Amino acid sequence: MANVKVYNMKGEEVETLELSDNVFGADYNEPLIHQAVVTYLCNQRQGTKSTLTRTEVRGGGAKPWRQKGTGRARQGSIRAPQWTKGGVVFAPKSRDFSKKMNATAKRGALVSALSKKVADGELLVVDELKVSAPKTKEMEAFRKALKLEKRTVVVMDENDENVILAARNLPTLTTISVNEINTYEIVANAVVVLTKGSVKKLEEVYA
Repeated sequence: MANVKVYNMKGEEVETLELSDNVFGADYNEPLIHQAVVTYLCNQRQGTKSTLTRTEVRGGGAKPWRQKGTGRARQGSIRAPQWTKGGVVFAPKSRDFSKKMNATAKRGALVSALSKKVADGELLVVDELKVSAPKTKEMEAFRKALKLEKRTVVVMDENDENVILAARNLPTLTTISVNEINTYEIVANAVVVLTKGSVKKLEEVYA
């Protein structure tokens, strides 16, 4: 089992925590992680784009001029794609971009991503995460104390409105609940910070 240091919000080491190998000691499975990330990003797409084809543009029912004898190129409609205000060729339409991934594979990808962070020394644990008021300077002090210079995601065991509000103005810091944790957030951030409570919940669910 891997052991990690537990810090307080001042960046001081307070204890050592033993992590479960079932959650934080799994083998690295890059193809599975890639599949989970692609699935997540596809499911975030709205797919609501839409433009009109020549059959959907209003007007253009009459032939602009007769077929022969004018010296101009033959035209059938002023709503053909080559005309201003005409329809769009191969117009993009609303569609569903969502992908499915079974629960076992999704769980395996998350566990693999977390284990990789532990192996690379990019996972930190804090005893608790609390601020007295929704003030950015408190979360900034926390960030500096733990030397979180790179893009970081902080996983809380419970949603704390003060912490969320205090961190949202920091461009390199993201806060999520342990219930919202996903492979994309783990991979997209250089450092993962877990509270002791969130570690316990992850081990209860995934171990």
